[in-house]
Amino acid sequence: MGTVLAFDYGEKRIGVAVGETALGQAHPLEVIKAGSEAERLAAITRLVKEWQPELLVVGRPTHADGTPHEMTLRAHAFSLLLGGHFGLPVQEADERLTSRDAETRLRETGRNAKNMKPLLDAVAAQLILQTWFDFPHDPTPLPPA
Repeated sequence: MGTVLAFDYGEKRIGVAVGETALGQAHPLEVIKAGSEAERLAAITRLVKEWQPELLVVGRPTHADGTPHEMTLRAHAFSLLLGGHFGLPVQEADERLTSRDAETRLRETGRNAKNMKPLLDAVAAQLILQTWFDFPHDPTPLPPA
């Protein structure tokens, strides 16, 4: 299929990862720290122009048992915003425990809490995308808003 960009949505930061479907391998890309929606969209627009993805993947946060909560709805709204703004298909992927897993992986590389913070959300996005590559997912993208 081609290039995929993945997002770990947060209200303060959005982690971004990139991967190629042919390789099935995700890589952390960057963390968007912009405050306003316009600034966030501008940063994402820059990445979409640079990487020219065929698909966008957004992490879907839920409780440990899979039930939705407030951030589930916000991440879904972000998915719809991306689909409508860029006209690209968007899929959501389970992101349970990705932030904790990202933190563990960064600690294993010798990073402490202070120097892992700039990377944490991008690594979480990488894990979201890798999960999407590794496990069967719903092939039906979300409809654009």
